[in-house]
Amino acid sequence: MSAPEPRPTAERFRALMGRWATGVSVVTAHAGGADAGLTVNALLSVALEPPSVLVSLQRDVDTLPVLRAARAFAVSFLAAGQREVSARFASPVPSSEKFRDLPVRRAASGAALIDGAIATLDCRLVSATEVFDHVLVVGEVVAAEPGPERPPLVFFRGRYAEDEGGGRLRLGPPPP
Repeated sequence: MSAPEPRPTAERFRALMGRWATGVSVVTAHAGGADAGLTVNALLSVALEPPSVLVSLQRDVDTLPVLRAARAFAVSFLAAGQREVSARFASPVPSSEKFRDLPVRRAASGAALIDGAIATLDCRLVSATEVFDHVLVVGEVVAAEPGPERPPLVFFRGRYAEDEGGGRLRLGPPPP
């Protein structure tokens, strides 16, 4: 094992964090007649009472102003077969393009819930705290719904795990 770096560069830190397998979700918000959303893998539960989650968003994402205006957001945990949905919401296109022809239903907050997700959460915004180049968004879960019993979409070292059937996942090919 090599000696640790005193402080890794952003590129090195990203590569190191890529060694941590994460689930993939889409965070959405709806305000002023507009939908916004993005793919996230920085999501964690905060507490069971009240049920709450934390999402880490880059400060400059277009979803953040909509989320703040709505004072609410939704989370859709993607299933292994929803790789294209993840890619769509990770792309730098306008939100209107991300939602085009995508089957969704509405949470009580108005935020879009992705059809086929293995679980969804509707959250009331509790806090949004700026930390470095990100905003840590905490939401109290006001409604939750399980989706179909399918394996989750998992991301590891720049690759998605693919559903082999029988509840088993296989790491897909390396990115180009």
